[in-house]
Amino acid sequence: MAEPLRLYGLKAVVTKAGNGIGEAVARTLVKHGASAIAIDNRDSGVEQVFRSVKGVDAIVADLNDPEERAATISAAGDRLEGIDMLVVNLPYERRTPIDGPGEDFDRLLAQRAEQTGAICRAALPELKKSPCGRIVSVGYLRSAFAVAAGDQWRKSEAMLARQIRDMALDTGEFGITANYVQPGGIMTPASRDAFRRDTALRDYCISNSAARRLGEPVEVAKVVLFLVSDDAVFVSGTGIAVDGGLVDA
Repeated sequence: MAEPLRLYGLKAVVTKAGNGIGEAVARTLVKHGASAIAIDNRDSGVEQVFRSVKGVDAIVADLNDPEERAATISAAGDRLEGIDMLVVNLPYERRTPIDGPGEDFDRLLAQRAEQTGAICRAALPELKKSPCGRIVSVGYLRSAFAVAAGDQWRKSEAMLARQIRDMALDTGEFGITANYVQPGGIMTPASRDAFRRDTALRDYCISNSAARRLGEPVEVAKVVLFLVSDDAVFVSGTGIAVDGGLVDA
């Protein structure tokens, strides 16, 4: 007897879904029965990526623009006729890795926090209507940080963790859970580019994982699947590391 689809009839919105972890999440959710809107910018090719994927509809939008961001989430809810799951994926998109503390780094984290909060607030009216509202945010990859910038990577997770804890407190009364996933060294297109330019960073990510390898986007997506499913109905305000087991935490 076939296993029933875990997300049958549910509706998901996934940001920055044109490639990497976002793409893997969208594909995984629809594989398990959900309908999804995949959002990414105009240069991402997101429409082409999902053109032949049943259950996924793509929307092109600039999530850095506050007005367009709110309108896009609203349009996604209208197109799906509701939102049950929101996966906020906002990857680091600069070519130069973060190499230490500074005002630029602090601004980057503040910008990500503002964008995450705004996206969640825009989706909240629809999530409140859902009997199983779920929010999952994806942290920055280890490959976004130079080898010596481990403290900054940990700071980025700590800031996301605080935001998610606060979000869980604010949304729990509506039956909505809020959690995050913290990837380690994951082989996304952005990571591949970073590792090509800095093989020492690649080697560090491999040696710093107990698994002694890089992870794949689908391995992160499977953890997101758990967090949006009924299996995680009493899990909220926390995070799960997907890093193969850190040697040097």
